[in-house]
Amino acid sequence: MLTKTSKTIALCSIANFINSADRVIMPIAIVPMTDEFKWDLHGQGWVLSSFAVGYMSSQVIGGSASKKYGGKLILTVSVLLWSLSTFLVPFFSSSIYALIMSRVFLGLGEGLGLPTIFHIFSHAIPGEERSRAFGYLVAFGSIGQTVAAVVCPHLSWPWMFYTFGSLGFLWVLMWLVSYTEVRGTYEEEFVDPPKVNNTNVRWSEFICHWPLWSIYIAHFCMNWSNYIIMQWLPTYMTRNLKANKSHIMFTAVPYVMNSLIGVVAAHFADALIGHKWTVLSVRRLMTTIGLLGPGVFILFFSAVNNLPLAVFFVSISLGLSACNSSGHLSNHAEIAPSHAGITFAISNTLATIPGITCGPLTAELVTQSHGRWFPVFIIAAGVNFVGAIIYLSQSAASQLL
Repeated sequence: MLTKTSKTIALCSIANFINSADRVIMPIAIVPMTDEFKWDLHGQGWVLSSFAVGYMSSQVIGGSASKKYGGKLILTVSVLLWSLSTFLVPFFSSSIYALIMSRVFLGLGEGLGLPTIFHIFSHAIPGEERSRAFGYLVAFGSIGQTVAAVVCPHLSWPWMFYTFGSLGFLWVLMWLVSYTEVRGTYEEEFVDPPKVNNTNVRWSEFICHWPLWSIYIAHFCMNWSNYIIMQWLPTYMTRNLKANKSHIMFTAVPYVMNSLIGVVAAHFADALIGHKWTVLSVRRLMTTIGLLGPGVFILFFSAVNNLPLAVFFVSISLGLSACNSSGHLSNHAEIAPSHAGITFAISNTLATIPGITCGPLTAELVTQSHGRWFPVFIIAAGVNFVGAIIYLSQSAASQLL
């Protein structure tokens, strides 16, 4: 019998499994869709990036609404919205403008999800189990991307969306039946109450502290390279590494590596805290590994033309990125336990800017470089290195808000 904490982690992790699977379908489906609808590279870039417009728009709404109305209701709305948007993609695909709008609505739904889960975790998960909670959350997201990458190449592109869209409807039924929310007078009760519960915090406080900005910047830098891999890896493998349809399944390997390293890193981080390491030193260690490692290996990835070796390097890059779940992603609940949903929403809003810019920017860089992708990857590596330096110098683990 699962404890309530384990059940909460499991349900939220399954939601992130579906979230991440739905997000990765389009980068796979866009190859046959482009062949059918004859989109140019810039059109593909806008289809891929339109998701991030909606995703960026709803982050703060999700963090604020979950605090006011409760995590259970907002997460239900979130999963319903993104699942419906996924399921209906084939009905909008004949018009690129309608397709872009459906991708925006997908982003709106998914943008509500993670801030709400961070709100739930900050209230329902004890401090000594948070690294594991966030580790499993991120790992299940990677597993969702893995499953989508393995299954989708065997389906016609409309059935990619029908299949994974339906999973969200099933999850909502399970969530409504299984999850019980405990609310006090004003909001959900804490299983591990913070030392100071600040209920009245000015919005300016969320952007006035360098430790918060170190988290925001680290998250932005992590997402820069992750969005490039998520959005463009199938296209890069097909056009530059001459991968055929069966080889596209290799795009699952980086996500397998991400999920495995994420879980191992999470248990390792909690063990270090249990063996007298300070929380801050663990958060800095894991974030440094999670930013410097991917930066180095994405450069190796860009330098090879051999498909298996390229898959190996990009897998190590995305795998090491999972260490961030035990680093800056876990840091929200320590710096702002009463407002973790909002601080994560702000962080994820800023970290979605790469999702908007990486589609058209990558297309423009590759076009201007006459088909060369090296400028794309060297910029991504540089961004990661800068993020690691800022987090190391400015982060904290004491409560600010």
